[in-house]
Amino acid sequence: MNESGPETVQRVLSSYEIGAKIRRLRRKKKIGLVDLGRHTGLSASMLSQLENGKLIPTLPTLARVAMVFDVSLEHFFGERKKRGLFSVVRARERIRFPEKAEAETPAWYFECLAYSAQEKSLQAYLAVIEPRKREEMEEHAHEGAEFLYVIEGELGVLYEEEETVLGEGDGVYFDASQPHGYRSVGEGQARALVVTTPPRL
Repeated sequence: MNESGPETVQRVLSSYEIGAKIRRLRRKKKIGLVDLGRHTGLSASMLSQLENGKLIPTLPTLARVAMVFDVSLEHFFGERKKRGLFSVVRARERIRFPEKAEAETPAWYFECLAYSAQEKSLQAYLAVIEPRKREEMEEHAHEGAEFLYVIEGELGVLYEEEETVLGEGDGVYFDASQPHGYRSVGEGQARALVVTTPPRL
C-alpha cells in the first residue's frame, strides 16, 4: 500500500490552518498582499494561495513570514483547529515497516493504522507475521498492555516461555512489559490486528 505523499501532508497540515493564521496576522497589521510580498520576497499571488490553503508553505517561506510579523514558527503549529478527534487513515496512505530497519529477514511487518491522530490513548497496527521455527523466535517487550486479534492464518504467540497458537478470529490480551514474540505457524504469512496501550499511571 503506497503512501500518497502530497495528499497526506496536505491533510495533516490543514488542521493547523496555517494560511488562515497568516491572513489574520496580515490583517491585524493592516498589510496588503503586495506589501507583504515586498517584505518577504514572495509574490502576492503565492501569498494569496498560501492564505487560501492552495499551497503548502516550506519552512524557509514560513520563516520569512514569521520574521515580518515578529512571531515564532510555533505560532503556526502550536494550536490546531479545535474540533472533536476524528482521524481517518486511508488504506493507500499507510506505509509498511519491518520490525527492525536493519533486519535482512524481518520476523514481521507492521502498518500504523492511526498515525495521523495526535495524543492517542492507544496505538493500532496491522501486522503481517512471517513463518518461523520456534527456536528462531525473537522476543521483545514494551510498557503497557497489548491486544492481538488474528485476521488470517495461524499465529504462535510466545509469552513467559510458553507458545500459544491462535487461529483466525482468536484474540489475546496480555501485559506487554513481559517478553513476548510472534511467528506464523502455517505455511504462509499470518495477519493480525495489534492494539497497544500506554502503562497505567
